[in-house]
Amino acid sequence: MATFHFDFVGPERTLYSGEVTAVQLPGTEGEMTVMPGHAPVLTSLRVGVIVVTEAQGSGKRIYVRGGFADIGPTAVTVLAERAAPIEELTQESLDRDIEAVEMQRDATEDLQKREELNGQIVQLQETKALLKL
Repeated sequence: MATFHFDFVGPERTLYSGEVTAVQLPGTEGEMTVMPGHAPVLTSLRVGVIVVTEAQGSGKRIYVRGGFADIGPTAVTVLAERAAPIEELTQESLDRDIEAVEMQRDATEDLQKREELNGQIVQLQETKALLKL
């Protein structure tokens, strides 16, 4: 089975580096699945879960809160604003993220920024529900 290299870099550490068969990304324009030979794309990421499918059929799920993905035919690199393996997430950590975004929203008078932050809050709440936290 064909593979490509995937690097996932968070602000504090590299969360994944290795050969994979597919990566599902929560792009701001919608969910996308990247496979070997993908056309070059640079996309921003929204809050969500990145699903990594490894060559042996197993996989990993990684929480991401914003960032960018540089996609090419032989490699994908994700640079995340905030990220953590799913196993490290707790209800309290997601609640803190929601509260932080709500404070940012309440502190701005820019209607476009408020709308963007409202979207992030909804995405965080959906992620929390998806992970049953």
